[in-house]
Order: sequence, then structure tokens, then C-alpha cells
Amino acid sequence: MRVIVGLRNSGREYTGTRHNVGAEVTDVLSSIWDVRLKRGPLRVKADIGRHLFHDRAVILAVPRTFMNTCGPAIVSVLRYYKAGPEDLLVVHDDIDLPFARLRLQYARGTGGHNGVKSIVESLGNNEFHRLKIGVGRPPHRVDPAAFVLRPFAKSEREEVDVLVRDAADVVERWIEDPDAAAQMAARRRVPGS
Repeated sequence: MRVIVGLRNSGREYTGTRHNVGAEVTDVLSSIWDVRLKRGPLRVKADIGRHLFHDRAVILAVPRTFMNTCGPAIVSVLRYYKAGPEDLLVVHDDIDLPFARLRLQYARGTGGHNGVKSIVESLGNNEFHRLKIGVGRPPHRVDPAAFVLRPFAKSEREEVDVLVRDAADVVERWIEDPDAAAQMAARRRVPGS
């Protein structure tokens, strides 16, 4: 079993923001796989979709909470589906990663990301995979918390759409081979680089 979680803030006003880019990846995967995300069972605080990817069971999940308190929702998904942290891939934004870069890591620090902190606190460990999506640094004197709640600029949106599809490809590779997926993420070419 693999569990893939796209982080977001719940609510229409957060659609298209930098903070919700992780959930955009789960949206792309649900479209590719023709899987509809539906409200999970009562004790699972997430929207859930199930898929069989090359004979491996996969759960797609998006917490029905705010980003900073997503940990208990993710733990509820793992418990319900009897999956361990090592089977978990969390897809999320990262302001310390250059814009349009991808990085796949396992058992690393939180990097100051409050959603990841909530997951680590709720699990009691950091032994899960993370696909970080570079959303760029805030401009001078802009509060990082305010920056990630802003939509991408129109000039960035086309590249973000490609980035999200590339991230979905990395996730599909991770399901079968996490090490190869990490290499695939590191090789992603960024226009102008």
C-alpha cells in the first residue's frame, strides 16, 4: 500500500495559492487515474481516492483541515488503511527550494514548514517521504506566511502547470521505486537554467 497526500488549506479562497500546490498534484493524479476524491470514512478527516497502480494499492488523500493542523488527519488515513509512515508520500510547497524545482526526500527535518511539523508531531517521527515543490522566495520584506497564501503570478502559472504534471510523474515513479523517483525529481529542468 502507498499513501500519497497533497497538502493544502481547505477552502475556495486558497485555490491556486502557492501553499496548495501539493493538492494540485493529487488533482492531476486523480484525473490521470480517473479516480474521484470523496469524503473519507467518518474517522478519516480527508478526501480519499483509491487506485491500483501496476498491481499496487494506492490511496490518494487530501486533508479536510488547514495546513498547519493536517497531522492528525494524515495519521487517521494511515491508521484506517493500515499503512506505515514509510509508505507515506507528502507533497507540499517549499519556499527554500528555487521556483519550479522538485526534491524528493525521506526522513528529513521539517524545514520550517508548519504542515510538515504537524505531521511529524502527530506521527511521532519523520520517517516518511516528502516531495517538495519549489514555489520561490517571498520578495524583500514580504512575510513568508502571507506569500504562500497568494496565488501564483500569471507569468508563473504556465510553468506551474507543467511543474505539477512533472511532480505527478515523480509520484508515479515513487510508487514503484523511491530512489529512482528522487533522481527523476533532481533532474527536472527549469526553463532558463
